[in-house]
Amino acid sequence: MSVETIDTLVVGAGQAGVAMSEHLTKQGVPHLVLERARIAERWRTARWDSLVANGPAWHDRFPGLDFAAFDEDAFVPKDQVAEYFAAYARAFGAPIRCGVDVIKVRRLDGRPGFRVETSHGAIEATTIVSATGAFQKPVIPPIVPAEAGPVQLHSNAYRNPAALPPGAILVVGAGSSGVQIADELLRAGRRVYLSVGPHDRPPRAYRGRDFVWWLGVLGKWDIQARAPGTEHVTIAVSGAHGGETIDFRRLAHRGMTLVGRTTDCRNGVLSFAPDLAATLVRGDAYYLALLDEADAYAARNGLDLPQETEARVFLPDPACVTDPIERLDLAQAGISAIIWATGYTSDFTWLEVDAFDEQGRPDHQRGISREPGIYFLGLPWLSGRASSFIWGVWHDARHLADHIATRRSYLDHHVARCRRASAVSPAA
Repeated sequence: MSVETIDTLVVGAGQAGVAMSEHLTKQGVPHLVLERARIAERWRTARWDSLVANGPAWHDRFPGLDFAAFDEDAFVPKDQVAEYFAAYARAFGAPIRCGVDVIKVRRLDGRPGFRVETSHGAIEATTIVSATGAFQKPVIPPIVPAEAGPVQLHSNAYRNPAALPPGAILVVGAGSSGVQIADELLRAGRRVYLSVGPHDRPPRAYRGRDFVWWLGVLGKWDIQARAPGTEHVTIAVSGAHGGETIDFRRLAHRGMTLVGRTTDCRNGVLSFAPDLAATLVRGDAYYLALLDEADAYAARNGLDLPQETEARVFLPDPACVTDPIERLDLAQAGISAIIWATGYTSDFTWLEVDAFDEQGRPDHQRGISREPGIYFLGLPWLSGRASSFIWGVWHDARHLADHIATRRSYLDHHVARCRRASAVSPAA
């Protein structure tokens, strides 16, 4: 039985896979993109109903296509983001094959390339690009036993307040997902507890410019990861309701109960770390430092931007901060559901190649793996801070496509030399 062959196989047709396909197309590299579901499926079905992009439309896009139906400062709803990527792929005829699950990738013996086992048969490829990103397996810490009572779900399974059972809700995690879900539940009239851990808290906008603009002019999108294992930073930012700065004190003054990090659960009683006030202060320090840098940049460059002194005014600490809750009886508090906004872990078990370090993390330089022919795209901090953002992944993909095309030219040169040598070899 014949085996399908292709030069480059891209696994995943989210924003990373679509960007990779565009650049490979421009480089003239024959390729195929495999997607187990639909293009940008996670935007469609692994997010809550009201989610919008965390960056404005002028920024969170690829260079080749605008969000035509939205104002440039709008925050685009998730379904329209998914349709955007599908339309982008159609615009250049991306060779995407949906409904195909990649099961296993192994190196071929004695010749270049890899054998890819899929749900629709085998494929052999010279190059493999893992464009599955970092948000693959939801992480729920094993803290609260199932028999404790409340329904437990990861934020990727949350859809809307009406889908949850009546009662109070505990949201664990104060990054973008956790704080937006908690705010939505509070607006729906639910009693909400929010477990707050370490985070960076940027202003949504300052002096008339969105924080993504400030990160750009201040050179912060290009910052490299500090050290292995420190790449992930929880960022509390929101595009909901037209975009707003996350202010945990304001949420508390509106009726939300803030607690520290969730650490333990015994006999139906949750314990929280005594770190809430210090965590908020550290988040404030990041916020104020960014304002200071923005002010200094505006002054140094003579920018005529409106002053915003009120941005430095904080509400007083609410009672849940000055007198923090250390333990919470789930039944007495009436908590019917716990939403774990605790992130994801990668799953590369399908990729059976020598491309990982001792901890099982991809071993790469800007996405170029130590295993020749294996590439990674869409991981946080792949090349810098921007790598897990829509526009950042587009630029990372261009770098990888250039590398793939260059490597392909060397392999082509080798084949051509062998053919010429065979053609001129003397007759016996």
